[in-house]
Formats: sequence, C-alpha cells, structure tokens
Amino acid sequence: MTMPFERTRALLQAREFLWELVYGEAAQLPPEKLREQAKRLLRHFPRPGDVRIAHLAAPDWFGPPPTGEDPG
Repeated sequence: MTMPFERTRALLQAREFLWELVYGEAAQLPPEKLREQAKRLLRHFPRPGDVRIAHLAAPDWFGPPPTGEDPG
C-alpha cells in the first residue's frame, strides 16, 4: 500500500529524473539503468484515481485526469 508521503516523494523524484534525463547525466545511462529507475518511480507514482482525489481536494491546482484506461 502506497502512503501519501511515498506518492509525494515519487512525484518529486520523477520530476528530478526527467530533468536529469533531458539536461543532466542521466542521458548517458544505459537503457537498463533508466528502466530500473523508472520502475522504482512508478511503484508509488500517483494513479489516475489519486489524481482524481487531488482534483476534488484542490481543483485550482489539479485538473481531472483524462478518462480511459489506467495503464498501471
């Protein structure tokens, strides 16, 4: 079960990972290392239901998630 602090941490770490991938040294990592990092981040990354809850709690900050299938 993912705790709220783990979701928050995953969001912030995913942003850092994406930044490093575009602008930093992560772009030099081999594909298997990139996949390992992405897998670690996805473990606690917010799902559409979590985003829906965030939207209901703070609609000025979060829009509703797109409708459709949840890929994770």
